[in-house]
Amino acid sequence: MASAEKSLFQLVFLLLAQVHVLHFLNGHAVAPTTLTQLASEAHALLNWKNSLENHSLLHSWSLHNNSTSGRSKENSPCNWFGITCIAADTITEINLFDASLRGKLDDLNFSSFPNLITLDLSNNALHGTIPDHIATLSKLNILNLSLNQLSGPISPSLGNLSKLTIFQISKNKISGSIPREIGHLKNLITLDISTNLLTGSIPPTLGNLTTIANLMLHENTISGFIPHEIGYLENLSVMNLYTNNLTGPIPSTIGNLRNLTILSVLQNQLYGSIPEIKNLTSLTKLLLSKNNFSGHLPEQICLGRSLEAFAATGNYFTGPIPRNLRNCTMLTRVRLEYNHLNGNTSEILGYYPKLDYMDLSYNELYGELSPKWAECQNLTSLKLSNNKITGKIPLEFGMLSKLELLDLSSNNLVAEIPKELGRLFELHYLRLNDNKLFGRVPLEIGMLLKLEVLDLSMNNLSGRIPKHLGSCSKLWSLNMSRNNFHGSIPFEIGNLVFLQNLGFSQNSLIQEIPLQLGSLKRLENLNLSHNLLSGSIPSSFGEIFSLTSIDISYNNLEGPIPKTKAFQQAPLEAFTHNKALCGNASGLQPCNSISIVKGHMNKVYKLVISITLSVSGIIFLLLACIGMLFFLKQRAMHTTIELQEMRMGDVFSIWNFDGRIVYDDIIQAIENFDSKYCIGVGGYGSVYKAELSTGQVVAVKRLHPLDGGNTHDKKSFNNEMKTLTEIRHRNIVKLYGFCSHEQYMFLVYEYMERGKLAGILCRERAWELGWIKRVNIVKAVASALSYMHHDCSLPIVHRDISSNNILLDSELEACISDFGTSRLLKPNSSNWSSLAGTYGYVAPELAYTMKVTEKCDVYSFGVLAFEVLMGKHPGDLILTLHSSSTSQNILLKDVLDQRLSPPSAHTADVVISVAVVALRCIHANPQSRPNMRDVYQKLSSHRLCTLEPFQTITLCHLNDLHI
Repeated sequence: MASAEKSLFQLVFLLLAQVHVLHFLNGHAVAPTTLTQLASEAHALLNWKNSLENHSLLHSWSLHNNSTSGRSKENSPCNWFGITCIAADTITEINLFDASLRGKLDDLNFSSFPNLITLDLSNNALHGTIPDHIATLSKLNILNLSLNQLSGPISPSLGNLSKLTIFQISKNKISGSIPREIGHLKNLITLDISTNLLTGSIPPTLGNLTTIANLMLHENTISGFIPHEIGYLENLSVMNLYTNNLTGPIPSTIGNLRNLTILSVLQNQLYGSIPEIKNLTSLTKLLLSKNNFSGHLPEQICLGRSLEAFAATGNYFTGPIPRNLRNCTMLTRVRLEYNHLNGNTSEILGYYPKLDYMDLSYNELYGELSPKWAECQNLTSLKLSNNKITGKIPLEFGMLSKLELLDLSSNNLVAEIPKELGRLFELHYLRLNDNKLFGRVPLEIGMLLKLEVLDLSMNNLSGRIPKHLGSCSKLWSLNMSRNNFHGSIPFEIGNLVFLQNLGFSQNSLIQEIPLQLGSLKRLENLNLSHNLLSGSIPSSFGEIFSLTSIDISYNNLEGPIPKTKAFQQAPLEAFTHNKALCGNASGLQPCNSISIVKGHMNKVYKLVISITLSVSGIIFLLLACIGMLFFLKQRAMHTTIELQEMRMGDVFSIWNFDGRIVYDDIIQAIENFDSKYCIGVGGYGSVYKAELSTGQVVAVKRLHPLDGGNTHDKKSFNNEMKTLTEIRHRNIVKLYGFCSHEQYMFLVYEYMERGKLAGILCRERAWELGWIKRVNIVKAVASALSYMHHDCSLPIVHRDISSNNILLDSELEACISDFGTSRLLKPNSSNWSSLAGTYGYVAPELAYTMKVTEKCDVYSFGVLAFEVLMGKHPGDLILTLHSSSTSQNILLKDVLDQRLSPPSAHTADVVISVAVVALRCIHANPQSRPNMRDVYQKLSSHRLCTLEPFQTITLCHLNDLHI
């Protein structure tokens, strides 16, 4: 368009806009100057809207009037979505938080908004740079561009926004250095430029921000020294500088910040000693972890007695723990591990009625454990490992009724394990390994029904391994290695169905390995080496597919090793110094080797007889099959039945012989699909519970009968059948077989006793799913998705992760089901697809890209994780989770399922880890979501850099949390 034509177009547009505004603004005439201003603002907004790549929520942004009265205000810019005016004559606020916007800011004419006070465009998908002309908003008080994809540097022109009180651009990709001109914003109260790619140093001009209360520069790559001018900010309350590359000492001027409540400099490269902080009497959190600080901890750390959290992990601090710490009666969390602190542990204890977490591990503390620890009645985690502590474990520790984690490992403790520890009914983790404890393991340990980890290795314990440990049904790690235990391995250990790690090595255990250990279907690491075990490895071990590491060396074992991957691929060192092990593994003799069978002719005779009978049986079966085929041919049937075995040695091994027998058994068991056996109805099929004549119970999903040639169901059937035959994971429902027949099409699965997760969450008995169970459900789904996305030959995307497609077994172990919409992600393919999934779980980008990626599953997983924590679908909460103006006051404890008691300290850590990961997963930008391998690793580690009391944690804080 030529310049003259363009000008004419704009003039006509403005005139038309004025006419419309006359109709919309209360039906009254308005001064011409006002009309021109509002029309100019409307034109600027519409022009920007047209430049956006996505603006699905801006339907109301239009000047067309469809009202018959001609006096409606419905389409006035003042009534548009996200727009606020003063006296309906000029725009003062643009708030488009989480409005699904995608595009740039370049075409938004900021000079058209001379009266704008608030501009909030956070939590969208805006990209490109922050335009220089944003500085024309001379009256702007609040600028929030956080949670976008903005890049490029911060323009020095922003220093002209002299009325700005809140400036937030966190969680973008802003690069370059912090311009010194930011120091001109003398009315600033909050500066949040965290979680970007900023480099360079902190400009000394920030010392001019005398009204600032919140300074957030964390999670960048800022380097250089902390300028001493920071000490001039007398109103500063929160200073977060963590996770940068800052170096040098903390300036002594920090001691002037009398109003400082939070100082976090963790994870930098700061060094030197800590300056005098006796004037910081308002300090509630002092976080110094993961730097290179040296010298003594600040002696006057608690003059104000308001300190709640103190962390100095991973530094080079020496000397004693400050005596002044005894005055901190408000303390809730203390982390001083990985330093060189010394002194007597009994001298650090004060009165800590609120203390719930104490970690002094990996120091040089000595002395004996004080019985006064029992006075910390709210203590949930006590870690004193890797010190030089002597003496015995006080009996009074049995009074810590809320204790969930006790780690006294790698010290010089002696005497027996006190039976009083059996009173710690909330205990999840007990580590007493690498000490000098002796005597028998008290039977009372078997009363710790919530115990998940028990490590008593590397002591001088003796007697038998207590069979009562079989009652600790939650155990997933049990290590009794390097002691003096004798007798046999209790068969009750086979009751520990959640066990993943089992270590009984370097003892004097005798007799055979109990057959019941084959029930440990989740076992990953097994070490029975350096004992006196005899006999053969139980055949039931061939069904433990989860094993990844084994060591059975230095025993008297003989016979074949199981044909699982862990045994077949183990190094020779895992089998050496045994009697006569054989099998297809490195360095072992084949089981038919002469050297193996020599001297055992009775076994040869049995083998010959067995082979003879087997051959005879095979000939008989072949004749029977020929006869059966001839018989079936004569029946003139018009249909065929195809049944296929999915797993050798499984409950349906009979299918190898005659599929029709099993088919008939299923049809008979559910009386030809009688509705009384139906346990669920889905989008394309119904599920039936079938109790077979063998006594086994299976789930049968029958597709709805085809209607009018519709092939959608058959496509889903084939898709699910193909996917589940190619993958195997303990948290993916097992497919035993299928039937493809013109009358019946059904799939046969492992039966999951507790049914759908959605069903349990919505019932009154949802209390059965305690916090640890819920965390384990989330971890199980994460594990399965990690396997599908990263460990299959081609990545598999489920596309319909929801609580209706998560099934629970009798132990509330979770499995992903319903693969009817799953997709293989092929390389060099666009992977476009029609929209699939359950409403409320579908990733938002699918609505306009229609491109399937692993990040679609990641989003659905995030929604599911929140649903598990909340006990209901998160719904509208997801729309506000990242809002600085709304979510900052939403406490995590208020979001959690109110039908359960609030999680206690250690449990709170794992619950927080799920919430943090879930927040990452539901990020509006797919590229900002983690992959499922990282998700599973983070959920498995529970490593959090937070010291805040659980009761005060907000969702806004979790969004900033570093895992």
